[in-house]
Amino acid sequence: MRDSINTIQVFEHQCLWCNKGAFPLSKKQLKAFQAFYGEKGVPFYNLIHNGIKFNEYVGVIKVGKLTVEVLPKADKNDDKTLWHNLLIHMLQTVGSFKVQAPSTSTLQLKSNSILDLYFELFINEIEYLIHRGLIKKYRKVERNALALKGAINFSKHIQKNLIHQERFFVNQTVYDTDHKIHQLLYKTIRLIRTLNTSSLLTSRLGALELSFPAVSDCVVSESFFTEFQHTRKTEPYKNALDIAHLLLFNYHPDVSTGNTDVLALMFDMNLLWEQYVYVSLRRKLPTSYTVTAQSKKMFWKSKNGYNSMMIPDIVLNKDKENCIVLDTKWKNLYGKNPSPEDLRQLYVYKKYFSATKVALVYPGEQFGINEGTYYMEVSKIGVDSCAFITLPINYKPKNSSIQIEPLIESFLK
Repeated sequence: MRDSINTIQVFEHQCLWCNKGAFPLSKKQLKAFQAFYGEKGVPFYNLIHNGIKFNEYVGVIKVGKLTVEVLPKADKNDDKTLWHNLLIHMLQTVGSFKVQAPSTSTLQLKSNSILDLYFELFINEIEYLIHRGLIKKYRKVERNALALKGAINFSKHIQKNLIHQERFFVNQTVYDTDHKIHQLLYKTIRLIRTLNTSSLLTSRLGALELSFPAVSDCVVSESFFTEFQHTRKTEPYKNALDIAHLLLFNYHPDVSTGNTDVLALMFDMNLLWEQYVYVSLRRKLPTSYTVTAQSKKMFWKSKNGYNSMMIPDIVLNKDKENCIVLDTKWKNLYGKNPSPEDLRQLYVYKKYFSATKVALVYPGEQFGINEGTYYMEVSKIGVDSCAFITLPINYKPKNSSIQIEPLIESFLK
């Protein structure tokens, strides 16, 4: 699907070539992808002859004026609107695409670009913050003032005010809106203005710049976001800062010597699928069930060196008699059996977690539980079993989703 000359949609593992195919890249666009890939590479795609091939990452990459939306695909259905809506649903579920805050309860923009939806979410958040009132903080400043208010800085006062003796160079503490949080948010507003191509958002961005208070420029640092602790006053800023963090740290300006900027908001589909199943089970299972992600158990002890651990994706009722271990795989089996490696892995999980059930969870065209039993010896079937489960897609015109309810019902039987 090509919404405009600058926006295209493709599926994961598909290719784009220069000057050929359904969505041909220009030489300049291919060079920008190659420059972004660099010598170390990126996980989102690989370089092929005269083109690129996307990997298992989905999301959106904006290269210059070209926006490429990479969609997931788990069956033979080629309806890109369906997969676009499903991706948004999965991102909403795991929290990478927040819509639960009061300021983001509704999205009015009807766009085929996930990037535009992120932009609108951020704009909604800033409008909400301005409406409720921006917070102020104390900060220290040095300045020349006409009144002696604060501690006088004698060295700079003599240096600056030898002639203008009516002034005082002072160190002051002020209480205003010019602090690091607002500086980062304003920087994000300015970034979105340079990247935005939606006429529906242009006027809102202009109004935000006029409404937002004048703040100083700042250096963007990862440490601020990792070390920042929200308080009761800053809690309403959480969603806005999350989106600001996402945009600022995935924006790569001038990757090809000054002409082409890149913004990559990409998600590993295997991890997204794992998180989606985990969050869905945690929300919908009764409170009597515990749901744990990435549970660790020691597996092998080395005499010299590090020990090895096993980490299944999801464990229900860990350390209880009715323990269940699930491993998620984002691929369609198309009627085939799981790989021997995956089945062996589940056998080990069953033993080490003392699980009553173990299963592999795949996407599929319809719900199904296919159970099999492990051999205890070469020709003797034992009591240990393993199932593989397929969760179908609920095809809705506007809000596609994965049907997790049948899996819940199977656990409750």
